[in-house]
Amino acid sequence: MTVADLPKVELHIHHEGAAPPAFIKQLAHEKKQDLSKVFTADGGYAFENFVHFLSVYEAASSVLTGPEEFSRLTAAWLEESAANGVVYTESFISPDFCGGGDVGAWREYLQAIEEAAAAAEAKHGITLRGVVTAVRHFGPEKSRASALCAAETAGKFVVGFGMGGDEGQFTQGDFAYAYDQAREAGLKLTTHAGEFGGPESVWDALNDLKVERIGHGVRAMEDPALIKELVARQITLEVCPGSNVVLGLFPDFASHPIQKLRDAGVKVTVSTDDPPFFHTTMRREYEMLAQAFDWGEADFAEINQTALDAAFCDADTKAIVAKRLEKA
Repeated sequence: MTVADLPKVELHIHHEGAAPPAFIKQLAHEKKQDLSKVFTADGGYAFENFVHFLSVYEAASSVLTGPEEFSRLTAAWLEESAANGVVYTESFISPDFCGGGDVGAWREYLQAIEEAAAAAEAKHGITLRGVVTAVRHFGPEKSRASALCAAETAGKFVVGFGMGGDEGQFTQGDFAYAYDQAREAGLKLTTHAGEFGGPESVWDALNDLKVERIGHGVRAMEDPALIKELVARQITLEVCPGSNVVLGLFPDFASHPIQKLRDAGVKVTVSTDDPPFFHTTMRREYEMLAQAFDWGEADFAEINQTALDAAFCDADTKAIVAKRLEKA
């Protein structure tokens, strides 16, 4: 068995961003929508930089117009994740794309997603839990609607609340109200920070939103005091090396700070972010990290244990996933 064959826990993947290009193409064909500009000649997603990526992401998501499409989407990407050895995953699901922030519509989308997830678990042995996600560049007002959707459906499946989108828009603190809503509903909290925003964005996430995990967080390496704070608070980073390389944060895997973060005592995990957009899979992430840092089975076992400890699901689910990891 190679390290790429190991069972894996993934904490940072966007529901729509996991859609295989062929799946989106098929939906566009069925709906007679022209999405040709979204794709490259070889069938991948076409984008030039992070802001362009966001617009392509939203264009691709435009064909996902109802619960049935989200059911099919969930089945498609969970099958792919399971084929890459993922046994537990948490995905970012946005009410903005699932009913426009209306709680009633959101419940219908969520039911379709949950039913597809249950079928995938029975068939492929992969467990999905949802982290309801506000889209930062849609603004604080819409984040409140997303938080209400999260609070109204918190439970076994909806386990967390987070925020993605353009870090150049607004501040973390602008979304404090939404985060307070989610916290009061008993949800665990995460947010994207320290990707295109520098270390200060991570400080803001910790102090203004009081999150337990940080999406990306890799630019914390630029601030030694922040590293000490992350260690002291036991904050887990949802690190997506392949995504960071493709989007130009670092030139290659060998330059990525994930090993330095580990050496400093920061809790790190490994995820794919939006795998088909960034030409990656969890198998590829493991292969590239093993090649860049000479990581072996023990390193990845530690990474997966860290991810399981930081997962937002309940103790019973963690026990089931722990048994799957033991089969390595």
